[in-house]
Amino acid sequence: MKKSILILTAISISLLVSLNSCNAVKNTNKTQRGATIGAVGGAIIGGVLGNNIGKGGNGALGAVIGGVVGGVAGGVIGNKMDKQAREIETALPGAEVKRVGEGIQLVLGESSVNFDFNKATLTALAKQNLDKLVPVFKDYADTDITIFGYTDSKGADEYNLNLSQQRATSVKNYMTQKGISSSRFVIKGMGEADPIADNETDAGRSKNRRVEFAIVANEKMIEDAKNESQK
Repeated sequence: MKKSILILTAISISLLVSLNSCNAVKNTNKTQRGATIGAVGGAIIGGVLGNNIGKGGNGALGAVIGGVVGGVAGGVIGNKMDKQAREIETALPGAEVKRVGEGIQLVLGESSVNFDFNKATLTALAKQNLDKLVPVFKDYADTDITIFGYTDSKGADEYNLNLSQQRATSVKNYMTQKGISSSRFVIKGMGEADPIADNETDAGRSKNRRVEFAIVANEKMIEDAKNESQK
């Protein structure tokens, strides 16, 4: 993935230089140039990163990329997501926060959000860390959040799938109890899918037991961004 992102960056720079040197683009205004570059850049992002998703699963990263708007409006949304990502990193140091396209992939491992053994009950530590995210999610109310629950590979597939669904639901329920609208959340239990570490070791299994968030613009943010981009 890192290699693909580097390639994507190089392509984007090349694209920007090429477009800015084109006579047809020079004769457009800033908004039109931004829309052109954003639209083509969005297509490249979808192609390059989408290929990696096809190889690596359909979790939070796939959900984030699937929400790409593109154009100038996409740039407006991206700026808002930049700010939110920085606030998440400040609120919860150690969380894995990735800005992708026009959204955020947030990965919370067992050191941040964990559960009682073989249960979906949040520990006191998990609640403390989720509490740190609540103000940020409230400040950025115009976003939709999909919560993905994951387990390691120990146990039966069906059991793990159900457990991961229950754990993602526990996270959602806790956040709604703290005042975040339940309509913003979608829950997906992924079981042992999309491992990020080796399930043959204790350390690897620990990393695979995680909760991921896909944070994307809702319809209101998209419409506001489109209106802002037309000014």
